[in-house]
Amino acid sequence: MRRVARTAAAAVCTLSVLSLAACGAEEGGAASPAKKVAPFADKSGPDVVNSALKNIRKATSLHLSVDMKSADSPMKAEFSTSIGGGKCTGTMAMGDQGSMAVIKIDQTVYMKLDEAMLRAQSEGESEADTQAAVDTVADHWMTEKASDPDTKDMLEFCDLESLLKDFEDGDTEAKKVGPTTFAGAPAFRLTEKDGEETYSILVSTGSTPQLLQVSSTGGDEPMTMTFSDFDKPVVAEKPAAKDMVDLG
Repeated sequence: MRRVARTAAAAVCTLSVLSLAACGAEEGGAASPAKKVAPFADKSGPDVVNSALKNIRKATSLHLSVDMKSADSPMKAEFSTSIGGGKCTGTMAMGDQGSMAVIKIDQTVYMKLDEAMLRAQSEGESEADTQAAVDTVADHWMTEKASDPDTKDMLEFCDLESLLKDFEDGDTEAKKVGPTTFAGAPAFRLTEKDGEETYSILVSTGSTPQLLQVSSTGGDEPMTMTFSDFDKPVVAEKPAAKDMVDLG
């Protein structure tokens, strides 16, 4: 799971180093007073992308959605995470390897694995031990410490501060496509091509553009990462006692 999570995070990180083809604004005649000015008409593609990357690094919390297609380990994840407050909630599904849910409150982590993931995690164990783990733990919340090495590997998307450090603005050339909508609100699309992969970048419009979505097609692991709920408090509550299992 660590490799998959890092691969997904690295996909967004590539925005800072991609070599993109610039696309200037379309020239025309004298502007009509009634003509609406396109978003970012006075900014280049690189300016728009770098502003969005800079702004997302200022977020104190956000919701991250990841959908990665892969022959080996397709992955879907939904996480809400914050900086400083130590709160995080999320779910991750790994194809036929099962799914898990996470609630992190400061240094305490509550984890719930389904039967498929427990069996995948128990590879190499005896059938009797694996079945015992499934009977006892499957679909129940376990308590772990955030500092535990095995737990850390499953909390990649809960480390918002580390994730946002990867969003570095740089010397890029962004191709401006034009206005669009995203989740019912105005947005702006940019694209770039890197080898066989084509990236689509959506940012919000306005004076402080925010990174909304990054998607890739054409590669071995096409993916979509979506960002929302910027700076909204993350609600993380301890699971009910009846839904927990004591492994102590």
